[in-house]
Amino acid sequence: MAKQAKSQYWMVKQEPESYSWDDFVKDGRTDWSGVRNYQARNNLRSMKVGDRVLFYHSGKEKAVVGLAEVVKGAYPDPTADDPQWVAVDLKPSKPLGSPVLLAAIRYDKRLSDLPLIRQSQLSVMSLTKDEFDAIVGMGNSKPRKKS
Repeated sequence: MAKQAKSQYWMVKQEPESYSWDDFVKDGRTDWSGVRNYQARNNLRSMKVGDRVLFYHSGKEKAVVGLAEVVKGAYPDPTADDPQWVAVDLKPSKPLGSPVLLAAIRYDKRLSDLPLIRQSQLSVMSLTKDEFDAIVGMGNSKPRKKS
């Protein structure tokens, strides 16, 4: 029996004015193209079908807002003339219960090594399972009702 590859975890950043979570949900699937940073490109190359992805709104909002999945691995970026640049296809999975603000991420000691904090300009970044789970947990935690 073939051993299945271990899932990887990622975060992609986008300004909501350019392409928001709501746009992504409406489209149902999108190509993640137009990346022109070598480290982000290398991360795209490493993405595999089934990998889980956090969708982060950069710009004014600065918050993780939803979960997505890689549905097509790296292929030549249709927006580039140079074949070294790649794209992947993503589909939305579900929104987080509430956005996880960058301020909350910075405050959480479990996330102190997160590329989002250390390399804030990086648009596609790798996460550990623990980092991914911590952010998802923060976004899906229910506030306690006062009795």
